[in-house]
Amino acid sequence: MTRQQPNHTTTPAKAPSAVRPFFPEGFREGDEDVNGTRIHFVIGGKGSPVLLLHGYTQTHLMWWRLAPELAKQHTVLIPDLRGAGASAAPAQGYDKETMARDMRALVKKLGFDKVSVVGHDIGLMVAYAYAALFPDEVERLALLDAFLPGIEPWSDQVMSSLAVWHFTFNGPTAEKLVQGRERIYFDHFWTDFAANPQAVGEAERQAYTEAYAAPGRLHSTWGYFQALEQDKKDFRELARNKLPMPVMVIGGDKSMGEPLVSQARAVATQVEPHILRDTGHWVTEERPEEVRQLLGDFLRA
Repeated sequence: MTRQQPNHTTTPAKAPSAVRPFFPEGFREGDEDVNGTRIHFVIGGKGSPVLLLHGYTQTHLMWWRLAPELAKQHTVLIPDLRGAGASAAPAQGYDKETMARDMRALVKKLGFDKVSVVGHDIGLMVAYAYAALFPDEVERLALLDAFLPGIEPWSDQVMSSLAVWHFTFNGPTAEKLVQGRERIYFDHFWTDFAANPQAVGEAERQAYTEAYAAPGRLHSTWGYFQALEQDKKDFRELARNKLPMPVMVIGGDKSMGEPLVSQARAVATQVEPHILRDTGHWVTEERPEEVRQLLGDFLRA
C-alpha cells in the first residue's frame, strides 16, 4: 500500500466549539476539488488509510471520539460529504454512487491506492456504494447502523415505516417550516433515535445545528433522501456481485442492528456482525469505547 506526497494545502483543524476541541493536535484540515465539487476533510495519523463517513444531521465531527485512537495505527481521512459541513453544496449529485465517486476521487487525489471504509447512516450507504463500485480498492468495510435501500430483506419495511417520515419530508414547504428551527428538528433525531437521549452532547448539537443552518445546507442535505429511489435501483444492480472484502456490521439492538446484518449477508461473502445491547442509532456516541475497540481490531486484522 503506497501513499504519494499530498499536493494539497492543509491547516490545523479548528475546534468547532469553545466547549471542547473535537480533534487533538496532529489533525489538520484541507479542501480538494474532486468529481466536480469541493470536499472538505480532516486528516491525521499515519499508517494504512481509513476513510470515515458521517451521516445525516452530522458532519465529520461525529468521529472525534474514535479518530485519535485509530490515528495511532492508521492515516484517518474524515471528510464532510457533498452538501454537508464545509464541503460544497452543488444542486445535484446526491445519489450514493455519485457521492462514493466523490470519496474515491478524494482518496486518489491524496495519494492512496487502497483504503478501508467506515460509514454511519447516510455515510453507510456511500461506503457500500464505494466498496461495490470499486471492490479491488477497498480493503475492509464497516457498516454502522442504517440500512441499504433496495436490498431485501427489510428495505421495503424500512422505507414504509412511520419512524422514517423524514425521508419524504423534504420539499419547499417542509424547508420553510424547518428553517430557523433547525435545532428543534434535529433534536428529535439525536434524542428520539437514541437509547441514551443524552449521548449526543450539547457541544456537538450546537456545532451540527450551526452547520446545517448555514445558507443552502438544509436544502442540499435533503438531497440524500430525495435520491433514495435512485439508490434503490442502483443498489439492486450493485448487489448482483457480492462484496469480496471482509465486512463488519455494528448496530444498535434498539435500532437497525438486526436488519442491517441480514442485508449485509445478502450483499457480502464475509460478514462479522456486532449488535450492541441497549443501544440506539448513534452507536459512536452511545457506545464509543466498544465501537472504538471493534473497529480497531477489525481494521488491524
